[in-house]
Amino acid sequence: MDDLKFGKRNKRGDWTPSEPLKTGPLFELPFRTLAVLQWVKGYFFPWNLLFMASACVFWFCLTPSWETMKTLSWEWIALLTVRNLVAVFLFYGAFELRLYVQRRQGNRFKFNGKFPGDVKSDVFFFGNQNIDNMIRGLGTGVPIWTTYEVLILWAFANGYVPMADLSTNAWWLAGIVVLLPMFHELHFYLVHRAIHIPILYKYVHSVHHNSINPSPWSSLSMHPVEHLLYFSGTLIHLVIYSHPLLAIYHLHFAGFGAVVGHVGFDKIETSDESAIDTHAFAHYLHHRYFEVNYADGGIPFDRWFGTWHDGTPEGDRLMNERWEKKRARVNAGQTESNT
Repeated sequence: MDDLKFGKRNKRGDWTPSEPLKTGPLFELPFRTLAVLQWVKGYFFPWNLLFMASACVFWFCLTPSWETMKTLSWEWIALLTVRNLVAVFLFYGAFELRLYVQRRQGNRFKFNGKFPGDVKSDVFFFGNQNIDNMIRGLGTGVPIWTTYEVLILWAFANGYVPMADLSTNAWWLAGIVVLLPMFHELHFYLVHRAIHIPILYKYVHSVHHNSINPSPWSSLSMHPVEHLLYFSGTLIHLVIYSHPLLAIYHLHFAGFGAVVGHVGFDKIETSDESAIDTHAFAHYLHHRYFEVNYADGGIPFDRWFGTWHDGTPEGDRLMNERWEKKRARVNAGQTESNT
């Protein structure tokens, strides 16, 4: 595909889409039915449907029996850990292999023209971003993901929380499926703003932001504290009338879905004339500028709270104005403390 039909590339080789980013229309007035219907299509297809399908496979085929999960034992905990490690390695690895190792698309639709593997940096283990990201994601990310899954399944298996029936409560559970991505974005936004507080950023979130030019393995490259916070939203299933299948879907949405925001490409080509949209540009801008786009735009939190960047020069101007105001406030505070 000719990516210059959809955007432009600067002298450094960085690609930017022609159309400015837009937040989801669901909360806009007046209500625009056609725009909402178009947004709903992208809301589910292809990514959310993929994660729901993977959750079904995991629940029905790759999860131990109720009787087994009533007791916390290393056998089934290890089984879930290995199952998740293999799944993450294959899913993340497929994107990494195609886009970053084989480079089947070259730098077409790639936001940052450089490839992380071509650049060494002392901030990463062994000076290599990919190795560092894999160690962090597989070493602490997946085990913490699995810990939440084990605790949730164990609680359901023992009847410590009420469980909705898949057949008799189908419409209720379908409603939860529809709303879970919105809840995830709300939870992600709140956690994300919190870990940008200077002390938490310095000791926790800066690990993730070392990957200024993110790639698939950057998705779960976090400090363990951030992993704990990131996956904590799944505990909602111990509070609402839910089902383990939906908890696994939630974990997949958070774990596998993180790749979509960090893939580094606007589109993944499927043929010479077709491609899948990643909707990754909003989060790429967050990695590039740090203090914009704390959410992904499905719910317009950043627009509401003044941290939205739409990828245009106007977005740059508004961002710089915010930085100048913040710098002025900090300087004023320092002046007052010194007098």
